[in-house]
Amino acid sequence: MSTPIIPRIDPLKLRENVYFSLRDAFTRGAFAPGDVLSLRTLADQLGVSMTPVREAVRRLVAEGALVDTPSRKLMVPAFDAQRAADLKAARLAPESLALDQAMDRIKDADIDQLEEILSRPSASTTGQPDLVANHDFHQMLYGFSQSEVLLPMIEALWLQYGAYLNLIISSPASGQLDEHAHHRALIAALRAGRRADAHAALEADITRSFHVLLP
Repeated sequence: MSTPIIPRIDPLKLRENVYFSLRDAFTRGAFAPGDVLSLRTLADQLGVSMTPVREAVRRLVAEGALVDTPSRKLMVPAFDAQRAADLKAARLAPESLALDQAMDRIKDADIDQLEEILSRPSASTTGQPDLVANHDFHQMLYGFSQSEVLLPMIEALWLQYGAYLNLIISSPASGQLDEHAHHRALIAALRAGRRADAHAALEADITRSFHVLLP
């Protein structure tokens, strides 16, 4: 297992920052199904003591990102095809609603910001799709919905989806994907105000990744 890149923590608001840093790492696909995590290693990476890491891990266990095994090992849940299928269906519903609400509010300058994410130099050093850009694009798009109900739901689902995203990116098939094809189609639909096309692009983007896992 390669060592995930996790930003070090500002000592102010330590407990919350540790949790959000780890949650973002999970959401971006830094950990794969079946990975076993060490509290000490996480604390060293974050530059903090064990206590805030232990508290953050408890929250991640409660949210389904980690499993506290009978042997007391912390493990990312192993791959499960039924769970992956459930996650696909669960993601489609709130993300489609958030897109609808975003289209009611989005401005040209907002779309320009989304386009800038696609034009940034890739953060990937392996030639695989850029997970950071993918996460930032979706997070910004849904943020334009300003929904206090949908956004936490989407974040919770992405937290569980992150490990499967890691698995998708590790697949040889991912290197053959045009990672931003559906993102660009979405932007074109947003600029033209074509709601049906925007929804089609979003659904294609979400389901394409799961097709790697569930052929």
